[in-house]
Amino acid sequence: MLTLAVENHFEDWRAKARALLLACVSPDEVIWEEPGQCGLFPTGGSLPPPSKTQTPRVTREFLSLAETISYHNSHQKWALLYRTLWRLTLGGETHLLKITTDPDILNLLRMRKEISRDIHKMHAFVRFKKTGEDMKSEREQFMAWFEPDHRIMPLTAQFFQKRFTGMDWSIFTPTGSASWDGKILRLGPGVDKVEVPKEELDELWRGYYKSIFNPARLKVKAMQAEMPKKYWHNLPETNLIESLISESRHRVQEMHKKNLRSTTSGGKNPYLKHLRNLTSHDEHIVLNPDQHIHQPLSRIRELANCCQACPLHQNATGTVLGEGPADAKIMIVGEQPGDQEDLLGRPFVGPAGKLLDHFLTKTGIDRKECYVTNAVKHFKFIPRRNQRLHQSPNLDEISRCKPWLVGELREVKPRIIILLGSTAARSLIGTHFKITQQRGIITGTDLAAKVIATVHPSYLLRIKDSQQRQHEKSLFLKDLQLAR
Repeated sequence: MLTLAVENHFEDWRAKARALLLACVSPDEVIWEEPGQCGLFPTGGSLPPPSKTQTPRVTREFLSLAETISYHNSHQKWALLYRTLWRLTLGGETHLLKITTDPDILNLLRMRKEISRDIHKMHAFVRFKKTGEDMKSEREQFMAWFEPDHRIMPLTAQFFQKRFTGMDWSIFTPTGSASWDGKILRLGPGVDKVEVPKEELDELWRGYYKSIFNPARLKVKAMQAEMPKKYWHNLPETNLIESLISESRHRVQEMHKKNLRSTTSGGKNPYLKHLRNLTSHDEHIVLNPDQHIHQPLSRIRELANCCQACPLHQNATGTVLGEGPADAKIMIVGEQPGDQEDLLGRPFVGPAGKLLDHFLTKTGIDRKECYVTNAVKHFKFIPRRNQRLHQSPNLDEISRCKPWLVGELREVKPRIIILLGSTAARSLIGTHFKITQQRGIITGTDLAAKVIATVHPSYLLRIKDSQQRQHEKSLFLKDLQLAR
């Protein structure tokens, strides 16, 4: 049995793993330890002589994955990586990385996800405190203390260098440190604890956090999942969280009472009365600007954030309205927010949105000049383990969300409307509309000068057959070209 100690970096493990492969040492014959770890077997000894003349080749995909995993804090990572390497090379399992149900691959992917999440948390929750100013360079100096779960300082240092290149800063963690002086980025060892002084930026952080806190979109469990309590003691704004949460229910109730009073007291808010009228089951909507009183998009957004017209609001993170110029010539209407859209509060930012951007660019349409929205404003899903699986909204949910879409239409007044998918078409054209039979330019509607119906980009992502997928993509591109 061979016991090897690995310095906590990828290159040391890689050199030892290469030597073991050349000597044909199986994973069962090696115990991997980190410096300072005391096992049952003595650490050390020379590596066995090579029995092969050439190191087995391994893909860049594995090397990239292994380098990322090397920053994980698990003591089992080196053994897991070598076992996977052995299986990929001498074991003959060349396609092992594609078998995501394999226990070893599952563990590696889980570790990579945990590191990625840790990096995201560090990007979001590092708070710099001003410690002084260099009189010669006139550059302000800052420092921060953070406690990540893994040894991610080398993976995040360049992010902070690019983000805060105009100031001198140092970040300390228990497993590593980094500093930037405007010229050189330096990495150093970890420290036990650094006392970061309190200063005036704390009040700025608290004021900013309080101003963006929206009680209507508060989901305590979702908030704590994104901002775990273990980070709170290093965040200046967290002493506001408990009070803001306790006040949120009262603030939302007051918002609802105010809207209810304005609706029932002689029509002081004609827009809400107008919304009730729009919940009819008419097949067609005539957008005559002289018939209704208009509200700006900001007001529509404010009202929609409190929407509880159907049960979808109970599980969604919040209402996702459209975005884009208020005088856009083209309005693009999709189905509903997806998982990423629900979390970010913006439409079409997930895989379907990226595919849509690609085809808009090929068509010559600038998305920034379009108003992009959805027929249904809350994410409908089924929770499944760690995922939220998309569900199509039913006709009742489409009907109850229609007032917000119509409100957006009345304010934007687009010349061209592109309807993506059946939900969007059923919301504005009619409940019996079928994309497969009626795609293209839609006639007989007063919604806009030109109305185009086509498939949703997510449909293209679900097609498995490559020839069919290419055919559908060409049809989708032709439909979008009708809007030019």
